[in-house]
Amino acid sequence: MTSVVSAPLATGRLLLNEPMSRYTSWRVGGKADRLYIPAGLADLRLFLKSTDASQPIYFIGLGSNLLVRDGGIRGTVVLMHNVLTEMKVDGDLVYAQAGVTCAKLAKFCAKAAKQGAEFFAGIPGTLGGALAMNAGCYGAETWQVVHRVITINARGELNQRDAKEFVASYRHVLMPEQTEWFIAAWLNLKAGDEGVATQKIKDLLAKRLASQPLNLPSAGSTFRNPQGDYAARLIEASGLKAYIIGGAQVSEKHANFIVNIGGANALDIELLIKHMYETVLAKNGVALQQEVKVIGEYA
Repeated sequence: MTSVVSAPLATGRLLLNEPMSRYTSWRVGGKADRLYIPAGLADLRLFLKSTDASQPIYFIGLGSNLLVRDGGIRGTVVLMHNVLTEMKVDGDLVYAQAGVTCAKLAKFCAKAAKQGAEFFAGIPGTLGGALAMNAGCYGAETWQVVHRVITINARGELNQRDAKEFVASYRHVLMPEQTEWFIAAWLNLKAGDEGVATQKIKDLLAKRLASQPLNLPSAGSTFRNPQGDYAARLIEASGLKAYIIGGAQVSEKHANFIVNIGGANALDIELLIKHMYETVLAKNGVALQQEVKVIGEYA
């Protein structure tokens, strides 16, 4: 049973022993010791100031690209989705907070007649997650359009940082400080046409619907694409399409996706990831790099 208590000095919701399966796109995961849903940025700052700095803190958005083990999380999870959701045009830039979904960000930029954010429509997460992993699709990446960001640390202190302070590479971002999380970003986008941008978003979404298993719980791409090749091609060439462990299956529609076909637990998924890696390495000689982040403890 979930308990709800008041956080010291803060007005958000603090949930104890909260099942993470409710907050991850795979619909699996054990309980978090604490899960905090801030009432806003000022409230988040107060909460972090009151939190034991020695305990681990994890920020999550839509819980995509994330596997929480069945033993749950020791520490605190901060839920950003639907919390920090402000978007606005700020001079020549677009300002958006970390809790905004990438899909909504793409539509907002299109309506503002800004060009270059359409690819966000294909990212199944929030801006905070996209910033943290340099998410991208269809040839574009998040940090290609970032001008500057706001981060927060475990003491609740805010820092405004220029994009040049970060080293972004394929699906990875090197942070100046490892104990900071993204709160907001200013995006540098070219002036464009609303109709053209909106049509591009529709085309991207149609392509995504046709190629990805959106009807079943998944977490997006399991592995990064190796240089000059595609992880999905290598997985399929290794005979792994539709391979099942427990309730987890290599998608029949897109081999780089693992889907929960019903009753999967985190261990099923983690074992399947391991089997895919080992099989591709043995049959194709390629060591795939895992894109999915795994946190928590084994049951």
